[in-house]
Amino acid sequence: MKRREFLLASGAAALSSLSAPVMAATSAVPRLKIGFIYSGPVADIGWSFQHDLGRRMLEREFGAQIETVFVERVPETPEAERVMRQLIDDGCKMIFATSFGFMNPVIKVAAEYPEVIFEHCSGYKSARNVGIYQTRFYEGAYLLGTIAGRMTKTNTLGYIAPIPIPEVIRNLNAFVLGARSVNPKVNAKVVWINAWYDPGLERDAAQTLVAQGVDTFYQNTDSPAAVQVAQSRKLYAFGQDSDMRRFGPDAHLTGNVLNWGVYYVHKVRQVLEGKWKSEDTKWGMKEGIVQLAPLNPALPKEVVTQVEQRRQDIIAGTLLPFSGPIRNQAGQLQVAAGKSVPESELWTLKWYVEGIQGKQP
Repeated sequence: MKRREFLLASGAAALSSLSAPVMAATSAVPRLKIGFIYSGPVADIGWSFQHDLGRRMLEREFGAQIETVFVERVPETPEAERVMRQLIDDGCKMIFATSFGFMNPVIKVAAEYPEVIFEHCSGYKSARNVGIYQTRFYEGAYLLGTIAGRMTKTNTLGYIAPIPIPEVIRNLNAFVLGARSVNPKVNAKVVWINAWYDPGLERDAAQTLVAQGVDTFYQNTDSPAAVQVAQSRKLYAFGQDSDMRRFGPDAHLTGNVLNWGVYYVHKVRQVLEGKWKSEDTKWGMKEGIVQLAPLNPALPKEVVTQVEQRRQDIIAGTLLPFSGPIRNQAGQLQVAAGKSVPESELWTLKWYVEGIQGKQP
């Protein structure tokens, strides 16, 4: 593995190789060189950290058949194009672009390099050599909501939101639907910070929500700041992307965790076997990509039992979090009983469900 860090100096960006490969070739067969680009730092303990665990899973699975490199802190701007071109110049034949904002740069660079395989996370644009992948993260969010609805004492939940894209709104809605399914009195307040990773803003958002009566937090952001605030205030919180319990062992009830490695192994194996094709992949709990962090031992037994049953029902396909009746924020019936949000709408979701307070940005 090689690590490349995105450096800003004198207004110009540069790539700097920071370490030598740790894996030497053991045969004359050319290795598949794979590049990963992350929007945040690997040390964020959230989104980018979890993607990097998936990259490391690849190295364990395929050994000398592959070589991986990664670039962290890549801006979701045209600068991402330059980073990808540099990775290709360095020999990468496959690139995983791991954030929504890389979508247009991926499509542009992929057209210039038709022999390179691209996989883009969370987007909706594909090409002959561009596959897209995202998760049914909302399945885990619904289960977190189930716990929150049972554990809140103020009936006021908080959500720290990054960027107003369908994925984030979908997770928020699922969280509230899960909570109100067990506690119809629940309402949720939202603070948008317009960043995926900013511990200072995340901490401020959590403090703002505390002042508004929130006693249980969920975040779609990447740092453990909200968990730390909850720990210091003797409140509850849920981690996101990775297991954050060490930052708040009393506060952290569980987390919505992504095991990207199962997908990365699947797609790289396709490449090595000559079977890769452009696909629109949406995996969830059934495939093992969406998981829950260990449940807090302090949770009541009946809550643990209910969550586990719902988790099994989601895996079996008998529980769909976006099943009706569902009302929108204005109280109007959006999804009738016996129906569910259509797949096409689910991935472009832009409306709030009943129980969410405040306006979208």
